[in-house]
Amino acid sequence: MAICEVSGKGKMYGHNVSFSQRKTRKAFKPNVQKKTLVINGQKVRLNVSTSALRTLKKKGLLDSPKPKTA
Repeated sequence: MAICEVSGKGKMYGHNVSFSQRKTRKAFKPNVQKKTLVINGQKVRLNVSTSALRTLKKKGLLDSPKPKTA
């Protein structure tokens, strides 16, 4: 199931609306990725939405990987 374990973001429902205004049911799923995060010195694998990842990086709570120098 596509649920973000950080923000709780999950599936939303709505309609596909065609040119003729016909409405069919549709599910909008969040972009959820499996990421390994370091929390309190331990590696934890979480399902995290990409918007939550951006927020964590912006707040400085997530270390971005350092580029390797040759």
